[in-house]
Order: sequence, then C-alpha cells, then structure tokens
Amino acid sequence: MQNAHLTAAQLLKRSLDTFLAKDIKGWAELCDENVVVEFPFAPDPGSRKLIGRTAIYEYLKNYPSVIDVQSAPTMTIRGTDDPDLAIAEWSVSGRVISNGNPYEMSYATFVTFKDGLIVKYREYWNPMAFMAAMSGTMF
Repeated sequence: MQNAHLTAAQLLKRSLDTFLAKDIKGWAELCDENVVVEFPFAPDPGSRKLIGRTAIYEYLKNYPSVIDVQSAPTMTIRGTDDPDLAIAEWSVSGRVISNGNPYEMSYATFVTFKDGLIVKYREYWNPMAFMAAMSGTMF
C-alpha cells in the first residue's frame, strides 16, 4: 500500500484536506472497505455508527451540496503513543446552502489507520449547533 509509510498524523491530515476539498468520493477511498465510522453525538441515531466504505460514502456524498465549508480556521493534528492512531482538533466555517445560515463547527476526531487506510473514524461535534444551523434542513 502506497500510504503505509506515512504516519497516522500525516494520513489524518491528508484525509481532512481531501474532505475539505469537497472530494467525498476521494475521502471514502481513503477508508478501508470495512471502516467503522462513529458520530456519537449525531442527532439521528441511525447515523451514529456506520459500517463500511459504501455506507459512509452514501451518508456523506451530498454533504458539499448541503453545507458549503469555506475554511478551516483551526486544525491541530497530533500523533499518539499508538502509531496507528491520530487525533485532530479542528473547526470549519461556512454556510448551509438552502437557508444561508452560518455553519461554524468544532470537531474532535480520533482516527485509526491500518495499512494506510482508515479503519476507525470517531468524531465528536456539537449537535445543538448543527441543528441550529440546519434549522430544519435535512442532511
């Protein structure tokens, strides 16, 4: 695997850059076929745990047409004692396309890699801020 020589922090930075470039297909391709993705605070219980590259792609594929992320004001990525795990503290600024509301969100993201691919992705964010920005818009 061509990515196996990168550190977990480097792999996480690349995955976030891919996501922020609105390349959802490219982001999904950075995931293992059996990736486990968790959004523990998601308002919709059905999206709190997604299993498989196809499931996460289906969930996120329309994200760029719903939320226009225009910048990432903060991004700190740290390696850990586990060489396969990296943590990112980051934020985005943008707008909800359908209603024009500002979208300001901070994230804490924990990602485990194996052979250069994401095998576990767990992300924490504020569901109250998400629902306020969306104000009824479906994601």
